[in-house]
Amino acid sequence: MKKIKNFVIGRIKSVKYAAKGSWILITSEHSIMAQTIIAFAVTVLGFLFQISTQEWLFQIIAIAIVIVAESLNTAIEKIADFIHPEYHKQIGVIKDVSAGAAFFAAIFAVIIGLIIYVPKFI
Repeated sequence: MKKIKNFVIGRIKSVKYAAKGSWILITSEHSIMAQTIIAFAVTVLGFLFQISTQEWLFQIIAIAIVIVAESLNTAIEKIADFIHPEYHKQIGVIKDVSAGAAFFAAIFAVIIGLIIYVPKFI
């Protein structure tokens, strides 16, 4: 029984740390702030245009992938800065590749958004 209790307490602490990390991202990282504002705006558009269930699923997945990619990019950049605070060419490449992954996610999210919303304006 003690193992179960420790497991539950551990999971509760994990959720607490994850929520804290999410709050730090939303309140301190400009890229996450921008993506959160964009996510809110397209969610409002979804309600205004009464998009289908399938469109909602694609939109929610696109939002999630972008926010996750931006979050991982931020984590990688912070680790890189911690390991090597001064400019270093290879650290720069690592940070650029990480940002590129977030960029890919954003580009595909824009494509999904265009597929969903352009027909509603035509």
